[in-house]
Amino acid sequence: MNHEVIITCAVTGAGDTVGKHPAIPVTPKQIADAAIEAASAGAAVVHIHVRDPETGKGTRDPRLYREVVERLRASNVDMIINLTAGMGGDLDIGERNPMEFGPNTDLVGALERLVHVEELRPEICTLDCGTLNFGDGNLIYVSTPQQLRQGAKRIQELGVKPELEVFDTGHLWFAKQMLKEGLLDAPPLFQFCLGIPWGASADTTTMKAMKDSLPEGAVWAGFGIGRMQMPMVAQAVLLGGNVRVGLEDNIWLEKGVFATNGKLVEKAIKIIELLGARPVTPAEARQKLGLKPR
Repeated sequence: MNHEVIITCAVTGAGDTVGKHPAIPVTPKQIADAAIEAASAGAAVVHIHVRDPETGKGTRDPRLYREVVERLRASNVDMIINLTAGMGGDLDIGERNPMEFGPNTDLVGALERLVHVEELRPEICTLDCGTLNFGDGNLIYVSTPQQLRQGAKRIQELGVKPELEVFDTGHLWFAKQMLKEGLLDAPPLFQFCLGIPWGASADTTTMKAMKDSLPEGAVWAGFGIGRMQMPMVAQAVLLGGNVRVGLEDNIWLEKGVFATNGKLVEKAIKIIELLGARPVTPAEARQKLGLKPR
């Protein structure tokens, strides 16, 4: 069991949640305010995507990341900023001709996915550790071994800690290979992303299997999406890990009640404390993660 738990809040994501929830953060100000709300509620880490303010859809626009990060750094609230670097991996296979890619395709190289990380130098950025059938349609998330090696090397050169996003067991296998190749600094940070169709399922057996396959000294967290968010909070703590909550992964506080990021963090803290553990501060989290001073 982990008695000192790092809470990450993923405040908006890039999924199709706008219109399904009355207050999904969309503009840079809304996203920054949501992150500050989560940090004030007890999250040590805030995980940031940005959205097109006009359409609400996810985007890679560095200007929007810059505005969010500047707002967070100008606030008086301490938090560890974790920027996604997963955008730019979407391949929408054509319905009639697989080579005629669909309108949801946004596929760029490893270094182009890091443009905002290069500029803003957050303490953490994500590295999605493999290709995946993403959802029940024709969308594939593409992250090849060579792209991952190139991205990991550049992130390492920038002095940013990669959060190794693991959506299936093969992703964990390859992340460990990058560690062997010296592309990741100790301690490696893993995030088990569970319940996304059709990756690893959100259940005890899967989380434990991943945890049991970790390299020695690794720091890890895990989350489930939708109604499995809070059960996976408890499960991760019991298995010795850290946790993630937030509107990116789940829009409900309870049946029929829309969540906010702050309320989800508060609910996670209640579970953590009922298990006899406590959430750590950003300063304590920095020490546990071996983050480099900024």
